[in-house]
Amino acid sequence: MKFSKTRPVKIVMLGVGGTGGHIAPHLYRLLYSLKRPVRFILCDGDVVEEKNLVRQNFTPADQGENKARVLAERYSAVFGLETEYVPSFVEDEEQLRTLLTPEYHLMRLPGHAYGVREPEQVILIGAVDNNKSRQLCHRVFYQAKELIYIDSGNGEFTGQVVCGVRRGGKTYYPPIGMVYPDVLVETDKFPTELSCAEASVSAPQSMAANITAATIVVDMIYNILATGSSTVRKVTFSTQSVNVRPELQKTNRRKKAA
Repeated sequence: MKFSKTRPVKIVMLGVGGTGGHIAPHLYRLLYSLKRPVRFILCDGDVVEEKNLVRQNFTPADQGENKARVLAERYSAVFGLETEYVPSFVEDEEQLRTLLTPEYHLMRLPGHAYGVREPEQVILIGAVDNNKSRQLCHRVFYQAKELIYIDSGNGEFTGQVVCGVRRGGKTYYPPIGMVYPDVLVETDKFPTELSCAEASVSAPQSMAANITAATIVVDMIYNILATGSSTVRKVTFSTQSVNVRPELQKTNRRKKAA
């Protein structure tokens, strides 16, 4: 599938913990390299704790600080980009739709003496650890006329990354909820709905799985923004077998007549 290499870009990432924290620095570097207007908004209501320091992209000096603010201020400053973050969990459809609404930029394009107003190419990254947040993203994805929604999920050794694409009100690549329907089953809660006891219990993950998932997300976005082409709809991986398996876009080719 082809994508514009000149349109302005806005990326909204939900979750900057185990996987999102490793995605952030590489996406800031990628956006810095693009010759067009870019925005990167990090969203997370969690604060850095000592238990996060081994697996997540934080330092002891970050403890007690909001995760989204720490990473947004750290890397936007390094690359000279605007600092944008939401220091709370995004759990409301209207809020998410507002975050994903594209702004228009006046672009100087060949053949247009006075410039052209171009809408942002919006990418939603789901780096969350609960299916209720994925269900929210799923609903908003289908409400959008145009949206790229990349969801990342992993356990201790295995995981998957799914890229959904909407364009012109049609779905070209299905989102995580269509690829893995169990994601849409009501089995868990938003982070703000968890009790202290529930919040302290989480499924085991590993640094290797988080970094692998983050790398795949960055690869997908690099292809979309830097090369203008992407054929990968889904990737599954195992860090134990050091195996990464992509599922490519299916193409319909007519057979030649005998």
